[in-house]
Amino acid sequence: MKFKVQDKQNQLIENITVSHLVIGVDIAQEVHVARAVSFRGIALGAPLEFENHREGFKLFERWVQDLIKTHNLSHIIVGMEPTGHYWFSLARWLVEQGIEAVLVNPHLVKKNKENRDNTPSKSDRKDALVIADMIKNGYYSPVRFHPEAYEELRILMANRETVTKRLNSAVNQIHRWVDIVFPELRQVFKILTCTSAIATLRLFPLPSDISQLSTEQVLSGWKQYVKRHAGVKRAELLITLAKSSVGATQALHAYKLHLGHLLEEYDLAQRQLEQIEHELNGILNRIPYAKKLLEIRGVSATCLAGVLGETGDLSGYSHGNALLRHAGLNLAEASSGKWRGKMVLSKRGRPRLRHFLYLMTMCMVMTNPEIQALHRNNVEEKKLKKMKSIMKLCSKVARLLVGLAKSSESYDSTRVFPQAA
Repeated sequence: MKFKVQDKQNQLIENITVSHLVIGVDIAQEVHVARAVSFRGIALGAPLEFENHREGFKLFERWVQDLIKTHNLSHIIVGMEPTGHYWFSLARWLVEQGIEAVLVNPHLVKKNKENRDNTPSKSDRKDALVIADMIKNGYYSPVRFHPEAYEELRILMANRETVTKRLNSAVNQIHRWVDIVFPELRQVFKILTCTSAIATLRLFPLPSDISQLSTEQVLSGWKQYVKRHAGVKRAELLITLAKSSVGATQALHAYKLHLGHLLEEYDLAQRQLEQIEHELNGILNRIPYAKKLLEIRGVSATCLAGVLGETGDLSGYSHGNALLRHAGLNLAEASSGKWRGKMVLSKRGRPRLRHFLYLMTMCMVMTNPEIQALHRNNVEEKKLKKMKSIMKLCSKVARLLVGLAKSSESYDSTRVFPQAA
């Protein structure tokens, strides 16, 4: 089945009828601004400012009902920009009231702001009118709140990204601390975050502390944290290097306190990541088709959770190309007359979804024999550049995910990749 974007666009336009009251809302943190137009774009009534709480929403409802009675209309459609998280409350309230709520692309709002007055001016009232105009022209998408499992995945993956950044920051600062205070430690441990290296920094971080110890004391300290410690020779090397260290000799108390805080941050981030991974696995077990997707070699639980958190239920997508458009991995062309520009990725979609689709594809290229064969064929036979081949395989993976989610069949590599068999 071919996925045609134009069919969907026509359906959105046909959805707006002569009996529709089209409302655009400019979202803000505290006070929203609403404007109403007819299906032809004729402005109706005066603008309304209402606050982001239940009383403000009631005022908005009364304003809508007055316009419906005044202009003899029967249907309502309310659109807004997904500005940060400020639109959540209004959108949920509209859905509860049975009012059709839709979203418009902020980039398109910016592009269309000169349609009415041919000026680059910007205000809340003008933005609300621009949003209403875009809705009656079919440039919108319905508000869909994902089922609870997918919502949990989205929240946990966003939290995981924050925790990962904190962990990386703590690791980088530990490396900096070692370079200043005890640079010779790198000659003992190639990886400063290995168990023995972290144990050394916990027990005796300063060279002056280590130089006073015996080999047996260092080994007994390591045994508190690891069963298989770094060894006698490495302990002797550590003590020898500590005695001739060229690290800092001043403000050692402050450096020691700083390292303690860094190790606490490192431990906290590690525990939080373990907790998030545990929760992600539990949620994926509740999603019917997640198990067969995880059976595909190269598809990890983290990448799958990242994709599902951004997309919601994959079985609701009409085609894998719809998933690619949602990620911004669809192709965009620039051409005019005889001139033909290059085909590039649009990147008008969710960056986090692009990130996880790319990671999933790269993992499959490294571990999945069928994907490896396709990649090799693209590069060696079709003479594609490696990155172009990867992007092509992203499309294949997207279609694979949607196809398996929509079907009741299990993954069969011979059917999915017959050319690689």
